Formats: sequence, C-alpha cells, structure tokens
Amino acid sequence: FFFRNWNTNTPFPTLYPPTMMKLAALATLAGSAAAFAPSNQGATRAATSLNAKSQSLPFLESPPNCEGYVGNVGFDPFRFSDFAPVDFLREAELKHGRICMMAWLGYVSVDCGLRVLPVPEALEGVTAATAHDASVEQGGLSQMFLWFSLLEVLDGIAIQQMLEGSGRQPGDFGFDGGLLKGKSDEYIEDMKLKEITHCRLAMLAFSGVVTQSVLTQGPFPYV
Repeated sequence: FFFRNWNTNTPFPTLYPPTMMKLAALATLAGSAAAFAPSNQGATRAATSLNAKSQSLPFLESPPNCEGYVGNVGFDPFRFSDFAPVDFLREAELKHGRICMMAWLGYVSVDCGLRVLPVPEALEGVTAATAHDASVEQGGLSQMFLWFSLLEVLDGIAIQQMLEGSGRQPGDFGFDGGLLKGKSDEYIEDMKLKEITHCRLAMLAFSGVVTQSVLTQGPFPYV
C-alpha cells in the first residue's frame, strides 16, 4: 500500500500491515500531538497565510493542512500534517482517544471492585496496575492481542480505501446507533467536536491515572 504526500503529489510507501506495530507507535504519537478532526472529508480546506499564528501555540505558525477540520486549534508542533494525510492522522487520533475513554473507565472499575465473573484463579486479587503481568502469565492477554490484531487489519483496509477516495470519513464505522439519523449538519458537527474533545482529554486522563495508581499503590482515587 502507499500513502500519498498531498503537498508534492508523490507517493511514499508504508508497509501495511507487516509493520503494524511500528505504524501503531507512530500513530500514537501523531494522534496525541496533532489536533485535527475533519468535518467533511471532501470539503474544501480553507486557505491559510504562511504567517498565520496557531491559536493554541501562538509562537508557531498555524499548520495550513489542518484548516477546515472540526476541533482544529492549530496544534501540530511537529508538523505531521505537512507530510502525512491528515485524514489518516485524524483516524489515529480518534482511535486512540476512543480506546483511552474505555481504558480509563475499565482501569478505575477494576480498582473499585468490579469483576466479570467467573474470575480466573490466576487473576484473583489483582489490581488494575498488576493485572497486565498476571493476564500475560494466565494467557488471556494473548487472546486479546490476536483479536485486536485482526481488527487492526480490517481497520487498515478501511483506511486505505478512505485514502483512495472511498468517501468514508475518518473514524466512521457506522456505529452511531441511529442517534445521528435525521439530524442537522450543525448538530452532527457539534457532536464531532464533543467527541474529539473527550478523546483528547481521555488520552491525557489515562496516562495520568496509570501514573498516579503506580506511584501511590493505593485504591481509587489513588491519593
């Protein structure tokens, strides 16, 4: 597969999915560093002058390729958007934000005593901080890794089709539960802004809750 540098219109190769783990690591950094979310994949990007300043980092120039995206505040200090498709970066940001929203809730739930019965003997008495190593030894985490790998492959196909002009919007898997059916464009744009805002907060929150729980070695709220 090939991603295309939209500024020079020249393709550069990415081995996908053979280098899935390396790409995932890059996507993690890109998703947390670049703040962009598309309102419409086919919409015309607004032109930005070269000397326009970033709203979030006024000492830097605003990244022009992020213009026209919901939630854009000009935060792309490493300028990933200059050489990678913004729709791909937006997909990564949404993916990691959604995972972190679920991860924060799951992490805290374990330390609040919530369990899914029956609990394997090897996982008796674990905390959220110690569950990882125990799950590796028990084998449950290996099964999760295999299923998530399959989902990554399917997601990779969807991303490739999106970059080739399928019309799919980043992060759109059609799982809205019908909540957006018949809604106005303004309502949908507002919901997109709310989602990306919570995604960004969740990535910071999960990093914080893991750090705090390990440092204090105590139960929630880890003080």
